[in-house]
Amino acid sequence: MPRTARTGRAQAAAFILTTLALIGSAAGQPAPAPSASPDATPPLLRPASFSELPGWDTDSHAAALPALLATCSAIRPAHPEAMLGGDGEAALRAGTALPWLTLCPELRALSRSLPRPPRLGATTRPGPAFRRRMAAWQAERNQAVRTFIETRFEVFAAGAGVMTGYYEPVLRGATTADEVHRTPLLARPPELIEQPIVGNPLRRRFGTLVDGRLEPFFDRAAIDGGALAGRGLEIAWVDDATDAFFLQIQGSGRVMLPDGAMLRVGYAGQNGQPYVPIGRVLIERGALTRDQMSMQAIRAWLAGPGLETSGEVLRANPSYVFFRLVDNLTPEQGPIGALGVPLTPERSVAVDRAFIPLGTPMFVSVRDPMARRGAAAAGRLVVAQDTGGAIRGPARTDYFWGWGNDAGERAGRMRDDADVFLLLPRGEEIVAGQPTQ
Repeated sequence: MPRTARTGRAQAAAFILTTLALIGSAAGQPAPAPSASPDATPPLLRPASFSELPGWDTDSHAAALPALLATCSAIRPAHPEAMLGGDGEAALRAGTALPWLTLCPELRALSRSLPRPPRLGATTRPGPAFRRRMAAWQAERNQAVRTFIETRFEVFAAGAGVMTGYYEPVLRGATTADEVHRTPLLARPPELIEQPIVGNPLRRRFGTLVDGRLEPFFDRAAIDGGALAGRGLEIAWVDDATDAFFLQIQGSGRVMLPDGAMLRVGYAGQNGQPYVPIGRVLIERGALTRDQMSMQAIRAWLAGPGLETSGEVLRANPSYVFFRLVDNLTPEQGPIGALGVPLTPERSVAVDRAFIPLGTPMFVSVRDPMARRGAAAAGRLVVAQDTGGAIRGPARTDYFWGWGNDAGERAGRMRDDADVFLLLPRGEEIVAGQPTQ
């Protein structure tokens, strides 16, 4: 894996034409080791209707349009038979790029046809009349996107599953080590390779070849102890080992340098060792209870009562993630997901692509973890654009909140049951797509 990001149409096509090799950022962890139990047989998707979607009428549908168009930018150069994943009905209807070759030109035409926002004069304050025009503009956009989705897609219920959240953290770092910046972010060593799991090419495992067999690479304790030192693999140094650890959990992030410049880093691979949640370790040790568990609680314990043993606790997770520098992203763009496009805050989700094809529009129930206790969940039109090692099953999702502290607060506290619906292309879209784009 090169140390620079894969960007642009050619690189996006490479993600798909190589069966979208797993480089997921959600949870920053790859597929389980091959000794893990095989996937359970997925339940059949249940045909449903838009009237069954809780909150469909009140969602801001146009807010999902950038994510839908991003999917199109990745799929546009692909061969019609390029595999996007999925199982059963999902694979039949959306498992290849074919239906998108019809849907994407229509999505782009829709985007161009949408009205522009009302303009406010340089000396005019936004009064009630302007707010009414803005509301009417937003309603018109939402209705146009909603009508397109209802016309071109059908609803299938995938059931209820656990929804967690993830985000893009911002760390303080430098390009050279000093007394403050002492924890390295490492590039992927060239001898660390990945292979598809036998019988399941949509998932991959990492390791190094030993006598012709793929074996796990050095574990976290060995790497922290200097097993890779002196090889020039350091792409940045950060000022907090715990921040670096959680960056590996998230899989991508931003590193602010002392001069104000910013580096973007993305997932480049993993050492092939099993992922052990340190939250579970702390529960087993009696340091925290299950009811207390959140990313914030773990951080507080590591910085407080567990400060002297924090290194030992972090090393209880033998999994280690390597990074690459990511170029050509603006500060307003999210990190690159498994589909090869920037993620859209609150509209991109990570899924298990063994069940759900990448690029699939979905409708999920989202409960803001910072809202008042008892607040109702809101329905949200989202797009499957990422994967993650902890995301397993047809209704298991990871919700991308964005970047920075506010997004981190929500992501770290989010763990809820969510109803999941897939919006799959109607049957005529599957045969209508032609490679004439």
